[in-house]
Amino acid sequence: MYDKAILIASFGTSCDETRERNIGAVERAVAQRFLSHLCRRAFTSGMIRKKLQARGIAVHSVTEALHELSAAGVKTVTVLPTHLIYGEEYDKLCREVEMQKTAFESVCVAKPLLASYEEIHAVLASIDGGIARAEDEALVLMGHGTEHPCNYIYAAMDYYAKDIGMRACFIGTVEAYPSIDTITAALKAGGWKRAVLAPLMLVAGDHAQNDMAGEEDSWLCRLRAEGIEARAVLRGLGEYEAVRALYCAHAQEAL
Repeated sequence: MYDKAILIASFGTSCDETRERNIGAVERAVAQRFLSHLCRRAFTSGMIRKKLQARGIAVHSVTEALHELSAAGVKTVTVLPTHLIYGEEYDKLCREVEMQKTAFESVCVAKPLLASYEEIHAVLASIDGGIARAEDEALVLMGHGTEHPCNYIYAAMDYYAKDIGMRACFIGTVEAYPSIDTITAALKAGGWKRAVLAPLMLVAGDHAQNDMAGEEDSWLCRLRAEGIEARAVLRGLGEYEAVRALYCAHAQEAL
């Protein structure tokens, strides 16, 4: 019986293939790194859990997973979020954990993926090194974006990428600022005629497949409409070994 556990909490995705290539890959890396801990999955999105439940796939919420761990006799829990930033989902996760902490001797929540500039540098370098592109191709990364005040991180990352020498890297969001209009204007101002798009998200799920690379009103279509030769790479962050190593490091730091 385990008395220590790591609960790997993700927003989740209903796309089976990318779920296992990304979320599953992170979970496997953590389980292999921490053999003395029981590793379990939770999704913070109720909408995703309902979609999966309708297909016969049961995934616990954070609260449900913590109840199960407590019933199994676990005394110490480290919650490892796969969320990228200190946003609404991370805050919600922390509130859920806080409400269940009396069931354990010790419970803590690790930091999100992009918690420091060193980690931002590592993630950007992983993407830049993992996607083959020509010298005249810009790299456009699509983040999610949020109304939470922490959304500033995306614009800061765009600035930081250029500050560390990634001149051809442009970072935007689906739901906030910088938008695809901001990115398009920057590409045209810089004289870029070609671009490769990739998700700045754990999974290459619905947003990546439709909002980024879809057939109607996607980032891909909009760049092409502006005369920019664009292509898309559907590769989530969980597919990068260095990113999985960062998650393991966050778990280790929180233990």
